[in-house]
Amino acid sequence: MSIMSPRLVSLVITAAILSYTNGFASTISGTSFVNNRVPTTTKLGSTTETSHEIVRVDLSDDRDYPIYIGAKFSEEESAKILRSHIVGNTVLVVTSDRIASFGHLDRYEKILKDSDPDLRVEVLVLPDGEVNKTIDVLGLILTKALELALDRKSTFVALGGGVIGDMVGFASAIYQRGINFIQVPTTVMAMVDSSVGGKTGINHPLGKNMVGAFHQPQCVFIDTNNLSTLPNRELQSGISEIIKYGLIRDPTFFKWQEDNMSRLLDRDVDALAYAIKRSCENKAEVVKEDEKEAGVRATLNLGHTFGHAIETGSGYGTYLHGEAVAIGTCMAAQMSARMGWIEPKLVKRIYDIMDAANLPVELPLDSPMNQKTFTKLMSLDKKVANGQLRLILLKGELGGCLFTGDFDEKAMVDTIDDFVAECAGE
Repeated sequence: MSIMSPRLVSLVITAAILSYTNGFASTISGTSFVNNRVPTTTKLGSTTETSHEIVRVDLSDDRDYPIYIGAKFSEEESAKILRSHIVGNTVLVVTSDRIASFGHLDRYEKILKDSDPDLRVEVLVLPDGEVNKTIDVLGLILTKALELALDRKSTFVALGGGVIGDMVGFASAIYQRGINFIQVPTTVMAMVDSSVGGKTGINHPLGKNMVGAFHQPQCVFIDTNNLSTLPNRELQSGISEIIKYGLIRDPTFFKWQEDNMSRLLDRDVDALAYAIKRSCENKAEVVKEDEKEAGVRATLNLGHTFGHAIETGSGYGTYLHGEAVAIGTCMAAQMSARMGWIEPKLVKRIYDIMDAANLPVELPLDSPMNQKTFTKLMSLDKKVANGQLRLILLKGELGGCLFTGDFDEKAMVDTIDDFVAECAGE
């Protein structure tokens, strides 16, 4: 069998990216979203008693899919659920070397094989980390699929955190112009954010997540026991995305976080389960309203425009995503307060909850970031429309936010200046 060279694979990827691009444009310049409704959660239908729950992501064209959430999945139940979302008879499980070393790959490979004796289960282990979220590593997935002669009835399974989920989802979007995939997240970040909603992609040296596609999974399978191997730093990074939901649309949830942050950091099973479920409910509702980020979904990027600039400008891997977003959220809060959109007491609550979660709230002295770097990288943000930078900022009471290009540019410049004032890059 003739296999394409890595160079040819890269060319194929580039062509597929161009052909897959979803043509939509957002002209929304100032849309407010305050205390939006959160959907309900339903119990998993089963003849046996179970505490597992389902949050549904409701989409058009019969593309709805479930998010299964639980801490007591038996291997038999896991097998039954996963097999029910595999259309064909072949799966490719893709994970990272670090996740495989924790035993997750062996476990899920066995679960899938036990689900159906006729199911062909193949595996691919990739190098771990944000630094490997590249077109070259993406090519490894496509090359493996081609070597195995996988067809359109095959299913990719993303087993890991946000990097693996994003890359496997993107590979499934462009392989043979689109095949099915399943998300099995193993980090808080992936469970509450990146595995839900169909955003997939890779990084480019000039910008984070700048190459990708919207491609929804068949299901998201969240077993919170997978968090037992998660380092504390990554747990804290994921919590930053949980905090986001409270700030932009769910003030009751934010207050719960303030009261229960120590339980989350101590990995209390009930607290984690509630935080993950509530986060998924919030995201599912937003994705239902705005699947391709033309309006309300953009608010899920609170702190991300500043944060992505920090990740890129500091070098991929220097910060975990949630750490950069935490700093970015503090920058967005400070900027909002400068314009009189929120009260100083809300800014203090934001700093306090970030501190309680052991998340950074400022740039270190050795940071290479400066005003010029921020401005350049933010100009490449995916929310820029017709050359105009648009930001997600906070406005009004807790739970209110604004996606807008109509802001005081001086407030943004002054905020950046404050954050980089003592940095080495300045």
